[in-house]
Parts: sequence; structure tokens; C-alpha cells
Amino acid sequence: METKIQWGVRKAKVRVLLVEDHPILRKGLAQLINQDPRLAVCGEAEDAPQAIKAIETLLPDLVIMDISLKLGNGIELLKTVKPHFPDLPVLVLSMHDETLYAERSLRAGAMGYLMKDEPAEQLLFAIGRVLAGEIFLSNRMKSRMMLQFAGRNGKAPSSTLEQLTDRELEVFRLIGAGRTTRQIADHLHLSMHTVQAYREFIKAKLKLPNSTQLVQHAVHWTYGHAAA
Repeated sequence: METKIQWGVRKAKVRVLLVEDHPILRKGLAQLINQDPRLAVCGEAEDAPQAIKAIETLLPDLVIMDISLKLGNGIELLKTVKPHFPDLPVLVLSMHDETLYAERSLRAGAMGYLMKDEPAEQLLFAIGRVLAGEIFLSNRMKSRMMLQFAGRNGKAPSSTLEQLTDRELEVFRLIGAGRTTRQIADHLHLSMHTVQAYREFIKAKLKLPNSTQLVQHAVHWTYGHAAA
């Protein structure tokens, strides 16, 4: 598999795998991508296990994935896939707050992060940049990361949620979505004991005195900033 695909130079169409848990949105994305003569959707998946199987069998040139999936999540999926397919370019397309998830996605192995409320033309532009071997981020995120690189890494995080690990943030989001400890454990393939431990870590980091305030805080953030 090529490490860098020259956008507009390949003779064959770029084969794209879509990893998205909303069927209607997935269909719309497929139609948009297939309209471009340079691109072709070669497969679709709605959860992490399906995505892993599709990557292994279809060997796509590009993966476009969401953060929220029916089973698992995009960040953990990236961490699973990239060691085995290090040259596979991945573009994350999500409604989740880019200030919390874009950098996490890049650290996990993504080549770009795009919000779903961007115009269709921006998605095609992002695909082109990623296929050319470049990192794609919004101008706001580029500026934010440049400021961090310039010397703000030693300062306190601008958001307390930035203190959470990727797994803790996912548990926090699922709590806000109304999932019980059992449901979170099943969704993330973890034990209930492990999920309960994550809840305690989150409460400590966010300085929340009890589970009631944890749930209230999570619901407020999930529906205010990260509805998928």
C-alpha cells in the first residue's frame, strides 16, 4: 500500500472505507464521495469490529471514520488499526468538539480531523490533503496547536476535560448520553469494575464530589457540545 497517494494523479480510483454508525448519514457520505470521479466507496462499517474486518479484507486506500460508533469508538479503533496498517491514511469526520478530539485523533494515528457541519467541498478538500500525505485540521485547530507548540504546553489545560485520558473521556461521554455502568461496559468491552474505576478517576480529576454531580456534569457537556 502506498504511503502517499498523489491526489489527481492515480489512474485507479481511490478506494474509501466509511466507518459511521448513522445509516442515513453514511448513505449521504457514500453518494457524495462516489460523485467524485477520483473516489469510490469500497465498503461501509458501523462499529469497530466491522471496521477492522473491512480494513483487513478490503485494504482500502483511505478510511473516513466517526468518533462515536455502535460498538467501540474511533480513537480506540485507530489505536488498534494503526500498528498493523501504519501507512493507511485515516480522516476523522465527527460532530465532537475538535478542541478535545482533534489532537487525540492525531496522536492515535489519524491524518486529519473534520467537523460534520463543514460544507461538502471541505470534506473533498480534506480528503485530498490527507491522500497527499498532509495533516488536515481547521484553521482554528492549527492556530491552537501552534500556540501550544510555541510554549504553552507547561500551562494548565484550557479545559478541565483535557485532563482526562482518551478512555476516561469516552466513559464520560457515554455517562452523559445516559448509559448505565453495565451498558458502558458492554459498549467498550470492559468489565463493570473497570468502568466503575474510570468513573472514580473522572470524579477525582474533575473535582466532582459524588456520582450525581458526575452525571449532571456529563449530561450538560454531552448535549451541549458533543451530540453525535
